[in-house]
Amino acid sequence: MWNTLSRMLRTGLLTEPLPKLSEARSVVEGLPLEPMQQNLLNILGRALCIRHVDAGSCNGCELEIQALGNPYYNIEGVGIKFVASPRHADLLLVTGPVSVNMEEALRRTYEAMPEPKLVIALGDCGACGAAFGSSYASRGGVSNAIPVDKTVAGCPPSPPEILRAILDLIRPAADEV
Repeated sequence: MWNTLSRMLRTGLLTEPLPKLSEARSVVEGLPLEPMQQNLLNILGRALCIRHVDAGSCNGCELEIQALGNPYYNIEGVGIKFVASPRHADLLLVTGPVSVNMEEALRRTYEAMPEPKLVIALGDCGACGAAFGSSYASRGGVSNAIPVDKTVAGCPPSPPEILRAILDLIRPAADEV
């Protein structure tokens, strides 16, 4: 124990210093965080609420979704949050090929969402079923079960790609309102 403690004291902190608040930039657009949050508030009038559904994935996409919540991407700091109920959601984020067992649950989740319903199929599996395709156990891509507004390719897609897709989907929806 003493060896470990003395090594820690000799080495010091190995993390990078936090950026100054005035230098903090969005990963997606290079906007300062305050204008990005203001844009979301102008578009929606409140925070963007996302409901995530795993329809049968390998959890690779879920790891990237969870990375959006870390301090580097900080999506909650710009007004995007995940909710537990589809009745409170503006956007449905679906990962994985739709398994036969999850098809009905996915449809019910989609039907419980208020209008306008926005859906993103995340990853290659969500887009087309990828290696799983359509079989006795899988319906394939998300679009085979519910309408999809946008797909994000990749296995798994990176957090900036996911965030970019969310923002690209929100902007046209704001023009309709």
